[in-house]
Amino acid sequence: MNSIRGRLYILLIFLFILYAPTSASSGEKGKEGASGDGTTIVIKSDTLELDDGRKTVSFIGRVEAVKDNFRIECRKIIVTYLSGSDVSGMEKNKIDKIVATGNVKIVRKEGGIATAEKAVYYQGEEKIVLTGNPRIVRGEDSIEGERVILFLNDKRSIVEGSGEQKVRAVFSPRREKK
Repeated sequence: MNSIRGRLYILLIFLFILYAPTSASSGEKGKEGASGDGTTIVIKSDTLELDDGRKTVSFIGRVEAVKDNFRIECRKIIVTYLSGSDVSGMEKNKIDKIVATGNVKIVRKEGGIATAEKAVYYQGEEKIVLTGNPRIVRGEDSIEGERVILFLNDKRSIVEGSGEQKVRAVFSPRREKK
């Protein structure tokens, strides 16, 4: 009987994490946008491991995470969450950050594909930090460096080089449509 309760507890926590708003802001749930407005992140994988002591949920094998403005594909994702209570005293979990590793591919709704070995998504700041041969491609243009920071709310990026590795950018000429 205790094993059934334990499994039910894990299932309830998992469902709560996936369907709870991803931000503490008072924005409308389900609203389109990247402003931490309460939109849901849905993650699918071969295996899921919950560690409530460490406040993490690990998704392993053929992982796909989807939020309204981007999709992440990789081998492993570790979601770190914060526990707290809302105004009514109900326990509420909030995603803090998501760490994706292993052939990470990020496809943004606005266009462009980013690849790297590791990507860290910071929920509160709505930013993604790419390391391990990061590269961003949009059409025929591409940028690569040691580290790439994508600021989702501001629609801007920073690409950093280091030591021997300089930032490399390739821009193709645009043709005017007649």
